[in-house]
Amino acid sequence: MLKFLSKVKVEFNALDSRTAACMEFIAQCNAGKARESNPACQVTVKRRTDESPPQITVTYVNGTEEVIDAASTPAQDIRARILERGRHLETEQMFRDAGELWPVMIPTEELQLEFSGTKVRFYFVSCFRIPLLHAEGFLI
Repeated sequence: MLKFLSKVKVEFNALDSRTAACMEFIAQCNAGKARESNPACQVTVKRRTDESPPQITVTYVNGTEEVIDAASTPAQDIRARILERGRHLETEQMFRDAGELWPVMIPTEELQLEFSGTKVRFYFVSCFRIPLLHAEGFLI
């Protein structure tokens, strides 16, 4: 998860009952595997004394910053959001390394075409008619 991030800032009031996601997220960031994936990622924790809700601010390796409300978002959802955005960043970088423009623009007429390598065939099993995909001689 940390391999997609350059900086993580976790802010919360220790006496607030809504800090569970922050604590779990800090534990995930401090896990050995996460640390090994990006040792340069700065993880800072700011303990506040005011009543504002806990929040997590993440800065991705491309410089974009996202502020997440940790009072209403579970730590697993925060982690999933970071991983999804990270996969998007990897895909973007892959296209840029290949010299392709980003974002990829697919003409609408191509979106409406059928893929010729996949055929739908119906097989009768017992008394049920079941659609199965058939691609180039292989039953899927």
